[in-house]
Amino acid sequence: MRPQASIMHLDLDAFFAAVEQRDKPSLRGKPVIVGGIGLRGVVSTASYEARTFGVGSAMAMSEARRRCPNAAFLGGRFDAYREASAIVMGLLRELSPLVEPLSLDEAFVDLAAGPERPLEDGALVALAQDLRARLAEATGGLTASVGLGSSKFIAKVASELAKPNGVRLVAPGTEVETIAVLPARAIPGVGPATMDRLSRLGVRTVADLQRLTLVEMVRELGKAGGEHLFALARADDDRAVEPERETKSISVEDTFEHDIADAGVLAGIADRQAQQVAERLGKAGLFARTVTVKVRWPDFSSVSRSRTLDGATDRAEVVSQIARNLLDGLETSQGVRLLGVGVSGLVEVAQEPLFDLEVAAVGRVVEEAQAPLTRRPSGWLPGSDVVHQAFGRGWVWGSGLGRVTVRFETAETGPGPVRTFAADDPALTPAPSLAAADPS
Repeated sequence: MRPQASIMHLDLDAFFAAVEQRDKPSLRGKPVIVGGIGLRGVVSTASYEARTFGVGSAMAMSEARRRCPNAAFLGGRFDAYREASAIVMGLLRELSPLVEPLSLDEAFVDLAAGPERPLEDGALVALAQDLRARLAEATGGLTASVGLGSSKFIAKVASELAKPNGVRLVAPGTEVETIAVLPARAIPGVGPATMDRLSRLGVRTVADLQRLTLVEMVRELGKAGGEHLFALARADDDRAVEPERETKSISVEDTFEHDIADAGVLAGIADRQAQQVAERLGKAGLFARTVTVKVRWPDFSSVSRSRTLDGATDRAEVVSQIARNLLDGLETSQGVRLLGVGVSGLVEVAQEPLFDLEVAAVGRVVEEAQAPLTRRPSGWLPGSDVVHQAFGRGWVWGSGLGRVTVRFETAETGPGPVRTFAADDPALTPAPSLAAADPS
């Protein structure tokens, strides 16, 4: 491992929900839940105010509504999230040419590869604090948790310990004792099945793992798994920060001659597509972190639902099961014109999660809808940006029964008034996010 804590891990705090609170003044300090808003929707991100009610990522939206009925439930605005993410990644690349984004809200940075700078603990903490201040200013108030460590694993642990909105440095030489008190699930590769086997040996914490011999671990987990776990339990991680590579994805889509509404038929098609995707993964020698299902409706609107795994896979049965689960979360009785299964986040090794203690092997689900390009949307998605000819810019508070309620406010105006209109009011139209519309 490195003699300095020169690897940084940055994680934007409750990212999707924080962007919504930033752009919607009336929601600041209140519980906000972003995700699929349908009956089978899944929570993507919950604000910290919502988390106090027990709401978390990957929870069924119905359960989130039961636990926190007074929250704002929003469908998500991915153009705004991408805009904010691009600003953050740009700041990180000013620090080093070696930036490894893991998602829109998370990245590793190799600070030793950047401009010549002091790498002592105090200097690195000051650098992280300065970064957080510049990030908040550049993004309109978003916050981040930053971890610093001598390896990627330790930096990730440090950022988790810094949450929310803090900085934590694990000093070189203290890594083993720092991770000893953590649950064994904090170790990459320790999923539910592995934990079941380890629990038979009395393992609950990383300290328990540290007491096992290499022979015991190999006997329980096999040579590769045992050696991997033995090393990480002792904070031995020499993985390099890999700069962002060209985005890669593999997908299979079918457009049907006649719309298909039968759920069983659609599930069978998804199985076949998943098999084809997995075969292409195998031929390429790659593993996928994200599985996506895309559905296009008869009116040419479409929706994509994605699940980012706790690890990475090339197994057809895994891709198929996730694809079917994602498809099952969509109402297809109106008929489906196109169905596709794809994977992305491709890597050359089967990775495991670094630190995900709340959700085991489920991952985060996100849903992105696209209205027909030439048609007015048939519904108004809660949280989406709109503009009214008389009242200006606002966002959808709610809709139904032929009406849509809008709160007219922006990040700069403060909490604004609420007005209700007919859903087909010609003066009210969808609008791009303010971030996308005003790049300054």
